[in-house]
Amino acid sequence: MRIFKVFQIEAAHRLPNVPPGHKCARLHGHSFRVEVHVAGEPGAHSGWVMDFADVKAAFAPLFEQLDHHYLNDIEGLENPTSEVLARWIFQRLESRLPGLDEVVVHETCTSGASCSRVNR
Repeated sequence: MRIFKVFQIEAAHRLPNVPPGHKCARLHGHSFRVEVHVAGEPGAHSGWVMDFADVKAAFAPLFEQLDHHYLNDIEGLENPTSEVLARWIFQRLESRLPGLDEVVVHETCTSGASCSRVNR
């Protein structure tokens, strides 16, 4: 079974490695929607995989680091594509969140990337 919690991050970035003239080379922002998925068996007594408050607490330091910041200035996010951001979040959450299964980053309503245990 999997549970997930969704977070909204407002942040600016630019993509330095796109072809010349590409619109994403210019500074712009997104309302990133981040889904954190945790897998496991529901506890016999609690009935849940994990308390959603524990997911929120694990993500809180990353939220503070990302929300309302310029992503390119954060170590490891010098080229902050959705793919890079999903992997960056997954790698930092992995040790804090037992059962972490997948991180999904939506940079728009219709576009995004995911990083999971399988494809990290």
